[in-house]
Amino acid sequence: MNRRTGIGKEKAGKGGRKPKEGMYELRLYVAGQTVKSLNAFANLIKICETHLAGKYRIEVIDLLKNPQLAAGDQILAIPTLVRKLPKPIKKIIGDMSNTLRVLVGLDIRPGG
Repeated sequence: MNRRTGIGKEKAGKGGRKPKEGMYELRLYVAGQTVKSLNAFANLIKICETHLAGKYRIEVIDLLKNPQLAAGDQILAIPTLVRKLPKPIKKIIGDMSNTLRVLVGLDIRPGG
């Protein structure tokens, strides 16, 4: 991902590696580089850097380019964040601007 321009084309964290213990695997579904999508990504990065530094991986899925990928995680609205690991799977819809709501939704205690 390109932090300068916001959402990148590539999926972060791929390469067949087994996830580390305690690692959060997050998938952010967006539709293009809209203001809402870019804000969701920026807010998510800020939350992860503050509360999960070094313990997270984000995969961005652009449903304008790959609409078929929405079915796998049953995405009905965007932007949607899906926590794949640790299990159970959790979903949060919106621009991730409410930090407390995102932390509660991901089962993360403030301070990591």
